[in-house]
Amino acid sequence: MVSDSTKKRNEKDFNYPMAVFIFVALTVLVIILSLKLNDSSVEFSNQVAIEGDIPAPDFTFPGLDGKMVSLSDYKGKVVLVNIWATWCPPCVAEMPSMEKLYHKFKGENFEILAVSIDETGLKAVAPFMKKTRLTFPALIDSQGAIKSVYRITAIPESFIVDKQGLLIKKIVGPVDWASPQVFGFFSNLIQNLTPPKG
Repeated sequence: MVSDSTKKRNEKDFNYPMAVFIFVALTVLVIILSLKLNDSSVEFSNQVAIEGDIPAPDFTFPGLDGKMVSLSDYKGKVVLVNIWATWCPPCVAEMPSMEKLYHKFKGENFEILAVSIDETGLKAVAPFMKKTRLTFPALIDSQGAIKSVYRITAIPESFIVDKQGLLIKKIVGPVDWASPQVFGFFSNLIQNLTPPKG
């Protein structure tokens, strides 16, 4: 049984103002992050243009069905390469919009290759894709080899590869892939028009 003096001492040791500050700071951070994910004006602002004709490094990983898939299989198509993991909240947050992008341009010389770096591989990725009803191709890189090939610093990171197999953009962080700006960008790229700036 705790005595009244011990109880008062424990209450005195607890820093209520600091606890309130931490709670408010975390709440504000969550609000800012959710607004950033939902604000179409910043959707593509975290992109980095890649100067010069740099061929996208090829890779080969198994898909969910065990068949090996290479980036070079898709030469002649615009490819969105997305590096992600099931344990990464920003990765998971952008996936529904990736699904919309996939359905918008499916069959139009466009493909998504979502390369998972989950260490448990298929065991983590297959149930996740099924549960979230994602239908774009997910590839398994349980060794994380793609991180060094594409010099990944954090996830999600995405790369846009044009029809000639050249890297044209690197996007750091999550994006709303279903925004009108992003749809317009991919539409122009698929039709071989000059991509819109920004």
